[in-house]
Amino acid sequence: MRSSIRAFVRGVDAFNRRVGRFAMYLIFAMLAVLLYSSISKTFFTPSIWTLESAQFLMVAYFLLGGAYSMQLDAHVRMDLAYGRWSPRTRAVVDAITVLMLIFYLVMLLIGGISSTEYAIEYKETSYSAWSPYMAPIKIVMCFGIALMLLQAIATFFKDVYAARGETL
Repeated sequence: MRSSIRAFVRGVDAFNRRVGRFAMYLIFAMLAVLLYSSISKTFFTPSIWTLESAQFLMVAYFLLGGAYSMQLDAHVRMDLAYGRWSPRTRAVVDAITVLMLIFYLVMLLIGGISSTEYAIEYKETSYSAWSPYMAPIKIVMCFGIALMLLQAIATFFKDVYAARGETL
């Protein structure tokens, strides 16, 4: 059982590392779109697609990078008492809170899948002048939430083993 959990954790960590490294470069694509938007508004006819494209790139950057951020333990933590606790106590508290995160992510993924199905079935578009299809960004959204869910499960296993005084 331990070897299968170890393989799961390593596989999830490796995949999220690759996706997170890719997502880091989306910020440059977003900056390029915003730079083009500024130049086109100043010197040419303003483009109707730039603002929404930048928003979609930011959503992809945020959601695809979330699991990698969790893997690196780079998220914000309120540290009133946490820093004074023993590593085992921290692991127990982290395991409990990650269970709440898993529940939240499952609910979020269920809603995201439902919304994506709707967008695909009815060819949903944005209410802007550009009116792009919403399905692609909703698929990216569901993919990012699923990656975060897998990383939360992997983190839960790491915390359980750390609470038992073992390393995974």
